[in-house]
Formats: sequence, C-alpha cells, structure tokens
Amino acid sequence: MEFGFTPDDEEFRAEARRWLAAHARGDTGRRAWERTLGAAGWIGLGWGQDGYGNRRATLTQQVVWAEEYARSGAPPRSGHIGENLLAPTLLAHGTDEQKARFLPPIAAGAELWCQGYSEPGAGSDLAGVRTAAVREPDGRTHRVTGQKIWTSLAREADWCFVLARTEPGSVRHHGLTFLLVPMDQPGRIEVRPIRQMTGTSDFNEVFFDGAHAEHVVGGEGDGWRVAMSLLGYERGVSTLAQQIGFAEELAGVVRAAVASGAVHDPVVRERLVRQWAELRTMRWNALRTLGSSGDAGAPSVAKLLWAGWHQRLGELAVLVRGAAAGVGPADWSASAPYELDAAQHLLLFSRADTIYGGSDQIQRTIIAERVLGLPREPKGAV
Repeated sequence: MEFGFTPDDEEFRAEARRWLAAHARGDTGRRAWERTLGAAGWIGLGWGQDGYGNRRATLTQQVVWAEEYARSGAPPRSGHIGENLLAPTLLAHGTDEQKARFLPPIAAGAELWCQGYSEPGAGSDLAGVRTAAVREPDGRTHRVTGQKIWTSLAREADWCFVLARTEPGSVRHHGLTFLLVPMDQPGRIEVRPIRQMTGTSDFNEVFFDGAHAEHVVGGEGDGWRVAMSLLGYERGVSTLAQQIGFAEELAGVVRAAVASGAVHDPVVRERLVRQWAELRTMRWNALRTLGSSGDAGAPSVAKLLWAGWHQRLGELAVLVRGAAAGVGPADWSASAPYELDAAQHLLLFSRADTIYGGSDQIQRTIIAERVLGLPREPKGAV
C-alpha cells in the first residue's frame, strides 16, 4: 500500500498550519472558536460538496487538516457532532429544504448539535430504544417523550438528532424514526449532567417530556437505516487525528518514565515499545481503510484496537510514576474534593473507552456476524 501527499496537499498543509498558528488560542470560548473556524471555511471539508459556506477538500487534504489541527494545540471542537455526523447524514438522506436549513449554520459554527441515541436500557444495543414520538394532528409535528443518556454536549447544543419509536408496539429496529429536535424547550426538555470519576461532567442525561420535533430525516419508520448510515461516518479521517493526540500522550508517558527512572525496568521498556508499535499499526490500518465503504468490519476493528490501546496507556502512565501517581496536584478542599493531573485523568477517563461508542462485546459481535458469517446472537423482544 502506498500513501503519500501531493504538492497540492503540502501547499494545503502550509496554509492550514499558518492559519492555525495565527488564530488558535487556548483562551478562546468554544462557541466563538467554532464561528472563527466557520468564517474561514474550515468546517465541512469532508462533506463531498461545497456551497454551504464550507471549503471543498480532497480526502488527503482532510487528513492534512485533521493532523495539523491535532498538532496545533487548538481548542477542542464543539461542532464535530454536527459537522461529521449529522451533515453527512443530511447530505445522504435529507431533503433539499433540510440541507438548506441546517448545513449553513453548521458550516458557520453557529449551531451546535448533540446525539440522542443511547438510553438507560439501550446503550450499545441501539435497537432497544424506548423513547417514543407521536405525530400531532397537524401532521407536521411529533411529540417526543423518553430519556437519553451519555449525551455529549447536551448542555451546549442547540439541536439534538434523536432516534425514537414512532410505531406503537414495534420491536427492535422496526418502527424507528430519525428526528431533529430543538433543545431550547423549557419544561419539555431537561438536561442533567453526569459526574464521572474524573470529577468532570462530559456526558449528560436528557429527559424529553412532550418535546416537539418538526423535522424527520429519511421518512417516518425508516430511522434504523438512517441511524446505521450515520454510524458509518464515525470513522476515517477523525481516527488519524485521534492518533496524533495518542502519540502526544505516549510521548508524555515516555518522558515520565525517563524522569522517574522506570525506563530502566525491562518490563516497562517492553510495554513502552509495544505501545509505540501498536500505535503505528493502528495508523497503517486507518490509512488502509480510509475512504473505503466495503469493509463491514473496519469500524469495529478500529474501535477495538484504539480503545484497548488507550486503556493500557492510561495504566502505564500511572505505573511509570510509581507512588507519586497517588498524589494529586493540589490539596483537598470542600469545594474541590480532588484534582487530577494529566496522567491520573488519562487513567480514569480511558476506563470508558471500551464502553462508549459501542462496547467491545458489541464490536466483536458485529465482526462475528457481519464479517465471519457466524450465527446471529439471539435477541429477546423489547
């Protein structure tokens, strides 16, 4: 396999690097930063078509942008759910009116989105959703009632795309509809932060109590097909950018091992080399599958590879520091019971890597059924 960048790609890289150096600042508010990106046309590079306020970029140029963004230390993105998940779904399944309504604000960084898929009884098993939507007599509006969980950015989002059951009595993947729900509905939508063991609240519970939704994507009852199409966009270029961040974390662990003297332990050295080698393998695997839509198991393989790798890195980050890893960077106080340094945060947060986005067990089941052709796992009625 050959993968290289053309002179045009390198020119694009130089432009991206210059722009990021001039504009990326750590003190920029997340919404303001999205607008800055949008004003320069950097949102929506992978949409496959322009005309909504975004630039058009080749696949290799999308890789260049993702890598340069990760290297630049630019602020974390708040608009990636709308840009990388909803927008491609609308381009594939939305009406012209829906594209005209929603794509320009996403490209401008003006509207943020969250994803309403997982529920307390339907985490990795998406077909088990119970959130219900009933069509109003006007024929245009659905009323949504139910609960979603592990919803990233729900407190900041303007909109949520929700998978809901619109056919009473339906089970599994039948009778589901993909709805676009505005989040600013006091009394009808409540967002509750979920505090994690890191002390932060990156995820939320969302309660819908008759929330209205006027937009259906793909047609009523066709939500499963649309939802599966969306999940296919959660891989590709973003995986390569993620690996840039992983490489920086690994470099920090190596520096800590040298500083503590743990690097002289042959077992630690072997683990550090293995982490490096596995990261290189993940990169080549991501490049191998980049832009491919025919490999049903590729997303699951990638998820299994990086989730376990990242967990092992978190464990190693604490191991190389020895007893010092048990002490936080600041003294305890009632208002801030504990603070974590980067290694401690990595250890604790990475425990979720093998769960969110589809647990390891679900990924192995997908590979078994869709790639190896093994008998399907028995499913109970919902």
